[in-house]
Amino acid sequence: MAGPSRRIVLGTGLLLAGCCMSHARFASAEVAGNEALPVKEIAKGIFAFTGAPEMMSAANEGEICNIGFIIGNEGVAAIDSGGSAAEGRRLVAAIRAKTDKPIRYLINTHMHPDHIFGNSAFEGTGAVIVGHHNLGRALANRGDYYVESYRAILGPELMSSIRIIPPAITVTGEQELDLGNRKVTLKAWKPAHTDNDLSVFDQRTRILFTGDLCFTQHIPTIDGSLLGWIRQLKDLREIDADMAVPGHGPVPAPWPRALDDESRYFNALARDIRMALADGRSMTDANRTAAQSERDKWHLFNQYNERNATTAYAELEWE
Repeated sequence: MAGPSRRIVLGTGLLLAGCCMSHARFASAEVAGNEALPVKEIAKGIFAFTGAPEMMSAANEGEICNIGFIIGNEGVAAIDSGGSAAEGRRLVAAIRAKTDKPIRYLINTHMHPDHIFGNSAFEGTGAVIVGHHNLGRALANRGDYYVESYRAILGPELMSSIRIIPPAITVTGEQELDLGNRKVTLKAWKPAHTDNDLSVFDQRTRILFTGDLCFTQHIPTIDGSLLGWIRQLKDLREIDADMAVPGHGPVPAPWPRALDDESRYFNALARDIRMALADGRSMTDANRTAAQSERDKWHLFNQYNERNATTAYAELEWE
């Protein structure tokens, strides 16, 4: 991965500075007594859970996105915490089933509830939360709304222990974490899926956790910039990974072929919205017809395509 990088090494002053941020550095007691999330070891020391291609609900406990963890000689980095504290506790249990090494980091790939609602489950693990430099602001702006809007969806039991917790360490450009003879590279992206997307690349196995910069089978969702996402697909493809853990879809996925379907979808969406704008059609009319050639190629098309079209229309009308 090209570009300047800064290193974060376990035990350095930067880590100690993160430890002082009490809102994201937790006490030492472990979370115990929870059924382990059924993770799969996709390469030595790398484990991933595949979420269901569904909307978040009480029935699935928010377990709809892909999350995982990387084990080094000196510690563990978890990548996202899931869509509820219950899922987060199951992730902690899965880590404990594989290793007793300390959980050093919880890396949040972006702000969406299915990826961060499990953060409070890492209380007691010692984990430092890491995220994009825009993540804290995004959570401050939307966190209360997320908690309130999902109360009816997940129910009071699942929502009772969910807290919005900002990162203690933020990433601008690229940073490196050293887990002990295991280095991972974090990259902060420009607006695409959101304006706070972060990817995680394990240098030893060349496995890339994309967050929601890559969707397979599950329709991509645009909460940042369609044009920004399209522009950055080239940069994503140039990451020298062997396999990927997409934000949604089967794990692992071949790289960079995992990007092909969403690239095709984005091109169809942009083409159709541009045609609608050229014809002087309203947003409502354009949304009903945009990217309909993709309908049978994605899970949750009906739930998200019109939302994507709305975002694309608002962006493309100012080209």
